[in-house]
Amino acid sequence: MHADIVDLREFYHSPLGHLAEHSITMALASIWARLPEERLVGLGYAVPYLDRFREDTERTFAFMPAGQGAVNWPLGEASATALVFDEELPLPDASIDRILMVHSLEFAENPRETMKELWRVLAPGGRLIIVVPNRRGVWARMEHTPFGSGRPYSRGQLTHLLRETNFTPGSSAEALLFPPSKHRAMQKLRSAFERLGRRLWPMFSGVLVVEAQKRLYQGLPVAARASRRVFVPVLAPSGVPSTRTSLNRRPLDNPPQRR
Repeated sequence: MHADIVDLREFYHSPLGHLAEHSITMALASIWARLPEERLVGLGYAVPYLDRFREDTERTFAFMPAGQGAVNWPLGEASATALVFDEELPLPDASIDRILMVHSLEFAENPRETMKELWRVLAPGGRLIIVVPNRRGVWARMEHTPFGSGRPYSRGQLTHLLRETNFTPGSSAEALLFPPSKHRAMQKLRSAFERLGRRLWPMFSGVLVVEAQKRLYQGLPVAARASRRVFVPVLAPSGVPSTRTSLNRRPLDNPPQRR
């Protein structure tokens, strides 16, 4: 079950949310410095991190899952937000250069199908970054943050999923190496905890930040997949007379009308 858009927005407007955003942004910057003239999609709730990249990109979209809900982004400008189903993105094949997944993979109903769909829309050589709760971290055990919801991953599980869906894992980083405390005194020590954590307990970070590249030299097996969309008929078909007698009873000067 996806985190609710209201809860996500409230968290990132809180003091703890600001600290979490800063920590994850620094981890992202160590992997992607700039994205000049590239097409970027943020999937999940990535809007707190998209502003850093969108000035250099050709265009940037914020795709938000239907189970989560959506907000308008960017504020005060033409909306670049779309409400989507993460296994059927409204994009042509090989049309996107970069994908940033935040608050996304841990809520995916079928992670393998979601990753296959991302492989489809990424251009040859395209890259993605996944930000996902760390199974070993403290943040995955605390329900007062969105990182305590959904399915956390270990680094090995994430690497296996990427390779299984034809991605090559690349650079990685850690973030949220401080405790998810709401107390101001603990929050003031955030920088010290981050510096110490990178040296002593990086495996217990709150989130894993992993980059991967689309792999082309090994094909994915082709399998028919039924659409998850539900189509409701607008017009129900009307019945027709079942016997010739009923048709012959209709007056000749009043021919049958199509409905």
